[in-house]
Amino acid sequence: MNLRLMAVVAAVGVVLSGPAARAEQFVNVLTGGTSGVYYPLGVAIGKIFSDKLPDVRTQVQATKASVENLILLQQGRGEIAFVLGDSLKAAWEGDEEAGFKSKLTKLRTIGAIYPNYIQIVATADSGIKTLADLKGKSLSVGAPKSGTELNSRAILAAAGLSYKDIGKVEYLPFAESVDLMKNRQLDATLQSAGLGVASLKDLSTSTDITVVSVPKETIDKIGPPFVAVTIPAGTYTGQEKDVSTAAVVNYLVTSSAVSDDLAYQMTKLIFESLPELANAHVAGKEIKLENAAIGSPVPLHPGAIRYYKERGLIK
Repeated sequence: MNLRLMAVVAAVGVVLSGPAARAEQFVNVLTGGTSGVYYPLGVAIGKIFSDKLPDVRTQVQATKASVENLILLQQGRGEIAFVLGDSLKAAWEGDEEAGFKSKLTKLRTIGAIYPNYIQIVATADSGIKTLADLKGKSLSVGAPKSGTELNSRAILAAAGLSYKDIGKVEYLPFAESVDLMKNRQLDATLQSAGLGVASLKDLSTSTDITVVSVPKETIDKIGPPFVAVTIPAGTYTGQEKDVSTAAVVNYLVTSSAVSDDLAYQMTKLIFESLPELANAHVAGKEIKLENAAIGSPVPLHPGAIRYYKERGLIK
């Protein structure tokens, strides 16, 4: 009798624990500040996963963006993250100056997404019209240990400037930078993001601005992964002309600890839900499946490779 009862209890335990174990699978989506582009796209991806992966519980986490995201992935505290290409390369190589004390060997790429445009915006009152005009002025270079801050260092160095040449350097997220500019406490901000970033749209509707050009010759001094692009006229209120600048490709990145099956499902859902991402933010319109498997400084996750092979992007 006791043996029979134990067998029944054991059988019930297996039935109950199976679905419970699957339901405990967790995906933490690492993004950036809430006023940037990573966050609304991350929220959209989180919703896609929640709706279409019934055995997965999803969370979207606001962070300081690229550098922090990469460290969190390495520590097993996230399953998918938005990162800038130059930060990804630095993490893979263990570039200590960029914020990585050792090589982050667990990183694996899901796919390339949209380019980040280096958008340097000054108040019209500041008189800043060129990169050289930043000398002696106040500039926000992005949150500490963010991809934007690494971009700031690279752009200024290529223009023959350093933080010592800037009158005052602020290490602030996008929204806080804009608040200071509105209050005339900051001359300019460098924001590395998709076009139409909410913080700069907000600024341009309330303050006269100048979008500062990054010339091609400056970009050429840095080289890959920076490329020359154009911010189209009318992207921001009062911006009447096209402005040349630099861009860096963004990536969605995971870790080797994520299973092949989950990585496959995440990759498939993202690149088969592009209309939803385009609706979440204008930058989502620039995500193209045909570019997804190209150019990452870090190996693709085997699960992502499986999907790209199915779609004929990888032989």
